[in-house]
Amino acid sequence: MMNAGKYRRLQNIVRGDGNTTIVAFDHGATSGPMAGIEQPGKTLEAILEGKPDAILTTIGVADHFKETLARTGLIIRLDFPATDLVPGPSDCQLLVEVEEAVKLGADAVILTAGPGAGVERTTMANFTRVGRKCDEYGMPFIAEMYPGGFNPDPAMLTIDTLKLAARMAAEWGADFLKMPYRPGYREVVEGTYIPIVVLGGAKTNSEEEFVGSIKDAVDAGAVGCAIGRNIWGHRNPAGMVRAMNAIIHEGKDVKTAMEFLK
Repeated sequence: MMNAGKYRRLQNIVRGDGNTTIVAFDHGATSGPMAGIEQPGKTLEAILEGKPDAILTTIGVADHFKETLARTGLIIRLDFPATDLVPGPSDCQLLVEVEEAVKLGADAVILTAGPGAGVERTTMANFTRVGRKCDEYGMPFIAEMYPGGFNPDPAMLTIDTLKLAARMAAEWGADFLKMPYRPGYREVVEGTYIPIVVLGGAKTNSEEEFVGSIKDAVDAGAVGCAIGRNIWGHRNPAGMVRAMNAIIHEGKDVKTAMEFLK
């Protein structure tokens, strides 16, 4: 049973319908000042116009832009995968402790883990240690599960490997999941017993295809999304947040959601 502290904090991230629109804003830690996040404060203001449920970010952003971020839910990343200078998949090193996230007023924490040779021993050791600390502090624990490690070979991301990763996270104590989407996602959702939000992946040039993938994931049972580049890298970040809200919270179709992007 979820303790009272976790339950209360989750209400700052998840709406009454049980769903959530999260904007991932932690990319500067690995990719530097990418186009769209050169001026974090300005971009965050644009995102918040669309009324997301939470921002997922780093300790530096959370501290420096605390006044802006006080207007929404806050999820703190605890781990570091690898910068863009390191090609291929990687494991993730734990750099931030749960206690630091508590001091920043976080509503949840997140780290990356998953099955696969060369990554599962390290990442799952981090996972269980953080999970125990989250129970101690009443902090919701979100697991970002990647079969094969962070930035894996796309061939590693199959429905079967995603089902394994999702069930691992539930069995080892996560409260929530952030995972890649693939067609046939209902099997992943039904193979675990904790809520899943889908991540956005690489920036896409097809808005309709992207919005459609989120709609498909929600129809398959996902409770929302955690989107980065496809929101803050969009010409209209607030409009994209509103499009996500239309699908995730209002049950609208893709055509209706696309109206927010005009």
